[in-house]
Amino acid sequence: MNFNSHTDGVIAAAVALVNALTPGDRRGKPYEPPPPGPERAAAAWQELRAIYREAREVTAGEADDLAEVAAELRVVFEAVARDDLDTAAHRLNELFVRFHAHPWLDRHDDEPWHLHFHGANGSYGHEWGAGCATGLAVVLGSEHHDRLGVCTAPRCDRVYIDVSRNGTRRFCSTACQNRVKTAAFRARAD
Repeated sequence: MNFNSHTDGVIAAAVALVNALTPGDRRGKPYEPPPPGPERAAAAWQELRAIYREAREVTAGEADDLAEVAAELRVVFEAVARDDLDTAAHRLNELFVRFHAHPWLDRHDDEPWHLHFHGANGSYGHEWGAGCATGLAVVLGSEHHDRLGVCTAPRCDRVYIDVSRNGTRRFCSTACQNRVKTAAFRARAD
């Protein structure tokens, strides 16, 4: 399931930032994101660079902004997981205003013209916030809104986008899926 290359990228960035920069549970254990400063900046840059090779290094201040963006985006994933599309849509509309999201055709790195969702003069956090919010809105505003999810494994609240053909993903990772299957197997064996 692909939306388009840019939308797929910003949605993947939204998932990566939420999972790396928000606290909660991951794979059955408490998860704390890196503390403010160089560690958080390195983690944010590593996540963005995994999706966009050309992503530049992130400063500590920008990483703090990205952590705030990630917390806002987490609310959208959680609302969709509860099947509360109204809350998700209202939150995204609020983020459009906050991040000054508007369409912007851009051409860089020898790529063809493509659509961005921010102005040329926004802060780094706002640029990513506008792009990620708009990418999530593309999904939410389609028949594929159920492709946004929060892991259903016990003690895991990491988010995901289901890009599988059949759209039946329920876990953030194979590790969580295997944990649940192993626990079910052991329960049956008892």
